[in-house]
Amino acid sequence: MDSGCWGAQGRVLQTLPGRCLWKGFLGEFSNVTFFIFGPLMMFLMYPYAQKRSRCIYITWILFMVIGLFSMYFHMTLSLLGQLLDEIAILWLLASSYSIWMPRCYFPTFLGENRPRFTCLVLITTVVSTFLSFLRPVINAYALNSIAVHILYIVFQEYKKTNNKELRHIMEVSVVLWAFALTSWISDRLLCSFWQWINFFYLHSIWHVLISITFPYGMVTMALVDARYEMPGHTLKVRYWPRDTWPVGLPYVEVRDDKNC
Repeated sequence: MDSGCWGAQGRVLQTLPGRCLWKGFLGEFSNVTFFIFGPLMMFLMYPYAQKRSRCIYITWILFMVIGLFSMYFHMTLSLLGQLLDEIAILWLLASSYSIWMPRCYFPTFLGENRPRFTCLVLITTVVSTFLSFLRPVINAYALNSIAVHILYIVFQEYKKTNNKELRHIMEVSVVLWAFALTSWISDRLLCSFWQWINFFYLHSIWHVLISITFPYGMVTMALVDARYEMPGHTLKVRYWPRDTWPVGLPYVEVRDDKNC
């Protein structure tokens, strides 16, 4: 998902090499947010992970791996770097599906059996990993298409709830994702225009926005999941560093209902 102005299969365009190198440097630097938000969210979500599942740490490890592979890709502009980045994203989505997908959205033939669903996701992800080597040029579009299904689930859950806090974080998550996707598409389709006006920051903006979108999306799915998987507990959204600040990193605080 990081090929941007570099064309198919991660090969850098032969024109304007100095500008591409500058953009590559910006791409490397903008991945710093993955290494900041990853450990911070692991710390902030620790109480939730203890109550729900420690497998949640896998998602944050993969989140940081994406930042690492993306940085490697921008340093080398290689097909290998592109594939590593995209495969890491694929496995992050797979792990998130396995943990937070509400049972009511499972395929009918699985019933509501999460272990079976996890096996199905694992098999699909392994097959998709091998297929990603066949036509690398379509990988980014395939990964972004998964967002359509996620948006469908968010929309369905949005209609089900009257919880203003949940509705708010859903709205913010969708808006952040829309801005991030717009940056990615614009960078990919209008590369010549951005080079013409000497604007090399759009791809870096994509990195920063998507690294912020994931914490919001994770908290959104945690709140939705709690309705199905954590009876007897209430999740309260908090923001780091302070709830009163206009901008912050979201996380959840777990409250035991019987102690309220």
